[in-house]
Amino acid sequence: MSLSSTILLQVNRLFPLPVHPFNLANGGKMSYTEWQFQKGQQTIQFFLPYHTQEQMFTDKTVLDIGCGGGGKTCYYATFRPKKIIGIDIVPHYAEEGNAFAREKGLADIAEFMTGDASRMPFADATFDTIIMNDAMEHVDQPEKTLAECFRVLKPGGHLYINFPPYYHPYGAHLSDAIGIPWVHSLFSEQAMIDAYKTLVAPLPDGQDRVSFRISKRGDGTEYFSYINRMTIARFRRIQKGVKHPAVYQQEIPLRSIVSGLAKLPGLREYFVKMVVCVYQKQQ
Repeated sequence: MSLSSTILLQVNRLFPLPVHPFNLANGGKMSYTEWQFQKGQQTIQFFLPYHTQEQMFTDKTVLDIGCGGGGKTCYYATFRPKKIIGIDIVPHYAEEGNAFAREKGLADIAEFMTGDASRMPFADATFDTIIMNDAMEHVDQPEKTLAECFRVLKPGGHLYINFPPYYHPYGAHLSDAIGIPWVHSLFSEQAMIDAYKTLVAPLPDGQDRVSFRISKRGDGTEYFSYINRMTIARFRRIQKGVKHPAVYQQEIPLRSIVSGLAKLPGLREYFVKMVVCVYQKQQ
């Protein structure tokens, strides 16, 4: 292990871990899917100044991209859409989501499937509502994913997007094991990979976590494949290629006390908690 990785591990001891669903599940406190369900309101809180839950979901045909275990999708289903489909690229999430929908008595409304959001098996103009909660920072091909969203969205329908930008304090998405804020601005990717592997190795799901987050390139080097490093600047560049209007946009600061810093060009990426955007497909 490198000196940098060793230092990271030592510094990490000084920082308590944020609450994370993987650790709650390991401790037998709550499954990942149940945690998603209970946090469902939080996943849409940033859209509520624009649309209510009923406007987003009730009597709508809905697609939830990056649904994970399906808990948040089932929360949306409690607002009685005509149909809601959750799609995620991780294969076992479809089985977990469908089982959870049955448990909650929502199987008549909610359905889950495995698929790539950049190549979706739906006909044109299928959905009234598409939601991408904490998904834009994960998709491999964001431009193609957005194009697919608009293809399967009905004219007049809405696409709801929110994501934490990459330089958010926990934008590396490693807070299940590494509690250092902005760790990805302080240490190299290899140092983080080595430290993360060390930290999760003793856990019962440690190898699953490594496989979930880390992949190998053709030359054998490792990288964090779970995220695409979506910054605010990159998202704004991508938006320039979208022909449909953004009808609502916000950049939410980490705290009100740092709202001024969240507006400064040099610091904005580090002090914005959430990027929020709602598109409406043109008729």
